[in-house]
Amino acid sequence: MNSLRWPQNARCAVVVTVDFNDEHGILTQEPRIAGREKSLSVWRYGAKRGVDRVLDALEEFDVRSSWFVPGRVAQTHAELVKRIDAQEHEIGNSGYRCEDFDTLTLDAQKEAFRAGQAALEQALGRRARGFRSFTGNWAPGFADFLRDEGVTWSSSWRGDDLPYFHLPDTDVVRTTPPLVELPLHYELEDEPYFAYNLSPAVPVGQPRIPSYREVLANWKHDFAAFHRFGLCFVLRLHPEIIGTAGRIDVLRELLADIRARDNVWFATGAEMAAWWQQSVDGNEPGHPVEVYARHRQEAQ
Repeated sequence: MNSLRWPQNARCAVVVTVDFNDEHGILTQEPRIAGREKSLSVWRYGAKRGVDRVLDALEEFDVRSSWFVPGRVAQTHAELVKRIDAQEHEIGNSGYRCEDFDTLTLDAQKEAFRAGQAALEQALGRRARGFRSFTGNWAPGFADFLRDEGVTWSSSWRGDDLPYFHLPDTDVVRTTPPLVELPLHYELEDEPYFAYNLSPAVPVGQPRIPSYREVLANWKHDFAAFHRFGLCFVLRLHPEIIGTAGRIDVLRELLADIRARDNVWFATGAEMAAWWQQSVDGNEPGHPVEVYARHRQEAQ
């Protein structure tokens, strides 16, 4: 059992994240949707209805969250992004168009990040401190680049129930703290359960939309386990998915269940990263992120 003591003497930590991608995320996943207005309207629904419902649910339960916004969305929906920011939610960078980093060189990844930062800075007057790679991966050297750009945390990778540090990709001495990763789990996301489009099929082979009751039960069961073991529960949501008229109550009931416990620390990604950097000396011995980083360096 984890012996870590969270702030406010909490038993576990919760970070709610929201990906506000509009149509750009699905176009990265399934380029055939380009020009198909019916299909694109499924993902544009978030800006029309979903964002407001998610914001209302978070306000109802006094939860500050971290939103990832690609630069193009910050330009297209500038007033909506400003409203999210005005309600004291954190805004993070997700590239310029939710680029598939698996297909990009390191230089192209840097350019996508910079374009996203420029758009966010123009909309909000400041640079983002959090980053999420839409596809989760990045090239060696990108974590060091993020640190140099003033980013303190990412929520892109997986592989743990607690935050961890990304090792430097080079031997260059840096004065900034290491990049903190807030790892994700597919079962703590709405998209694997609810993403659905008939033609072209997204995802391929999905037979039906699952029971809301069962998804809520899954999330409550996972939270109970994270609470029992004293872990960091990172929820990943999408306004076009969780923000429908019916599904928003799945989020509301989950937040009510979590709020019913008085020993939970809700934090934004930036707050979590700052606390982790101040309170934790380094990764546990033999952490996979370090093992594979060493293998990669030895192979160079």
